[in-house]
Amino acid sequence: MTAAPVDPTSTSAWARLASLAEGFSPDLRAWFDQDPGRVERLTRTAGDLRVDLSKSLVDDDVLAALLDLAEEIGLAARREAMFRGERINVTEDRAVLHTALRLPRDTPADRRPTLDGQDVVADVHEVLDRVYAFADRVRSGDWTGVTGERVRTVVNIGIGGSDLGPVMAYEALAAYRQEGLECRFISNIDPTDAATTLAGLDPATTLFIVSSKTFGTLETLTNARLCRQWLLDGLRERGDLTDEPGERAAVVQHFVAVSTALDKVADFGIDPDNAFGFWDWVGGRYSLDSAIGTSLAIAIGPERFAELLAGFHAMDEHFRTAPAADNVPLLMGLLNVWYTDFLGAETHAVLPYSQLLHRFPAYLQQLTMESNGKGVRWDGSPVTTETGEVFWGEPGTNGQHAFYQLLHQGTRLVPADFVAFANPAYPLADGEEDVHELFLANFLAQTRALAFGKTADEVRAEGTEESIVPARVFTGNRPTTSIIAPDLTPSVLGQLVALYEHITFTQGVVWGIDSFDQWGVELGKQLAQQVGPALAGDADALAEQDASTRALIAYYQEHRRR
Repeated sequence: MTAAPVDPTSTSAWARLASLAEGFSPDLRAWFDQDPGRVERLTRTAGDLRVDLSKSLVDDDVLAALLDLAEEIGLAARREAMFRGERINVTEDRAVLHTALRLPRDTPADRRPTLDGQDVVADVHEVLDRVYAFADRVRSGDWTGVTGERVRTVVNIGIGGSDLGPVMAYEALAAYRQEGLECRFISNIDPTDAATTLAGLDPATTLFIVSSKTFGTLETLTNARLCRQWLLDGLRERGDLTDEPGERAAVVQHFVAVSTALDKVADFGIDPDNAFGFWDWVGGRYSLDSAIGTSLAIAIGPERFAELLAGFHAMDEHFRTAPAADNVPLLMGLLNVWYTDFLGAETHAVLPYSQLLHRFPAYLQQLTMESNGKGVRWDGSPVTTETGEVFWGEPGTNGQHAFYQLLHQGTRLVPADFVAFANPAYPLADGEEDVHELFLANFLAQTRALAFGKTADEVRAEGTEESIVPARVFTGNRPTTSIIAPDLTPSVLGQLVALYEHITFTQGVVWGIDSFDQWGVELGKQLAQQVGPALAGDADALAEQDASTRALIAYYQEHRRR
């Protein structure tokens, strides 16, 4: 699969799409009026998700051309290569097997990917068994701190995929957490993050999980050292530590790792037996369902974590086996290509009508933008199209009172995915009114308003003064996808995450890019190592900086209080 990608612009389907876009004048009002079967024809089911694409800016001709594009660029073959474990991450010469993280233990031999002769599924379940056993010990109180007290707080230390996934899922599955056991998360190297996260905690009842595959990530290791010092200082102040062996024992009891660098784990003071590994065929942004999810497994328990994995797997199987015309991730990915490359969209909003999913847009930012924010194809040649979208969003109804103005009446095309659930995790009533129904009324009203708008005549019919009419017109034809499920369960969360993983994959294959490397994050890290000595007063290092950087350092040194 290292052959050059098919240039999408060279296909007949791309030429058809370009021609369709040239005279494209969407009219969702007319399309709905003239086509009573539009909703049924453009609604799909994937697992527990009902996905309504009827308010998309697409007609039958566009949809047919998009499906032909997927065939002409060889999407199905690339998909199969991923599931088989071929090294489709070509710049790092790695397989891409996050889907193996959720394969059942009894997966048949013909569906079990092997890598260099190794049974990947067996490896995955060996680690899962260890994570689950550890989670049960913490949840039951069998695992204690050095003073013999049970763990009350788990602090996950990681960054990027080692933080965003666990945080998002911990918040999303609040209804499933064990009472009396809290998780907190430290990611930013800004010392404020560690200081505020640790505030109010008891070191005797706090367990730290250091999540770093290489155990060398600057931010994570800096924060881990800060937390180790906080732990030891706190235990000394309590009188629980009196000598060096006691300090070593405290680190062993209060720190575990998610890493494969066992030598570095041991050098830190963590017992390598308390390190849970994962593999280079798992990208950080695809690692929530690996040992990176240890904090989540502790919070919701192994049984619920297994349900999360089953949800991931259900969407994997849908993406792998469903015909293209019924394949939800494939269709949504192709629609995003249509919006990006033919209709000029630059951003994509994800708007969960669930406060529990308030970190979901941030999670998707890394998944989509780190994956598809590329300017070269997997063979090193320049891309031939626009790639990637800026993903963003906030929960409804908060967003309605912030940025929906631009969605409704602005000049920019912003495709938006609305996510909702039929049943609330925490049902409440305001007198006789079901508050969740009030909430979902907003979900339904917003997609309706974006699609169909409000004409000048409708505004006038309300008695609006003529000079104000233009300001109150809504053009409509703003594209949305509605995703709804019965409940936000662990399984449904897994389905949602896997849905967007495969949407991202689909777009990457169309654009011919390697969606699984992330070289763009490296340069800034390298330069930070060079700038650090200049900040600390090294004159030679300062002289090597550009004029702007030197001026900013001078300002910092003048104003920094020691």
